[in-house]
Amino acid sequence: MRKLAYLAGFFLLTTLPAVAQEGGSKDVSVEYSFLRANPSTGIPSFNANGGSASFAYNPHGSFGLVGEFSGYHIGDIGSTTVNTNLYTYMFGPQVYFHHFTRFTPFVQDLFGVAHTDTFGATHNSFAMAVGGGVDVPFRGRLSLRFGPVDYLLSEFPEGGTSRRAQNNLRVSGGVHYRF
Repeated sequence: MRKLAYLAGFFLLTTLPAVAQEGGSKDVSVEYSFLRANPSTGIPSFNANGGSASFAYNPHGSFGLVGEFSGYHIGDIGSTTVNTNLYTYMFGPQVYFHHFTRFTPFVQDLFGVAHTDTFGATHNSFAMAVGGGVDVPFRGRLSLRFGPVDYLLSEFPEGGTSRRAQNNLRVSGGVHYRF
């Protein structure tokens, strides 16, 4: 966990000076999202489907501050039916690389909270997502968004034990609109 926090800090320190001094903009994106959850105890890995929406303010064109809200439904874990939901609320920097004419890659480093309600009990956890994707222009200011593909860290209690890190993979895709 500590190494991951250092890596996130290194990402921030190395990308902020590279930000170009361009005009500001605002972005909105809506995406389908797939989550591959990997608990750290004997609970088997499972899949979850959901969606996410984000809003970014880009004061200098290439650098943005983004807020992302995601929701996933979890039906079964192994042979057990759980019928629960997982929500994440995260914020952080997003950097766009406008050096390409046909697409725009981006990276992001988000921090926040994950929330779930399992068998009537609710749990909150620290959450962090580190990853990136590509925006491909479609029409005018509308783009197709491939990604982000993120490493998603959460720290929920598992099996009545103390909090443990869950190392998850999140893959999203949808539409992106720049104002």
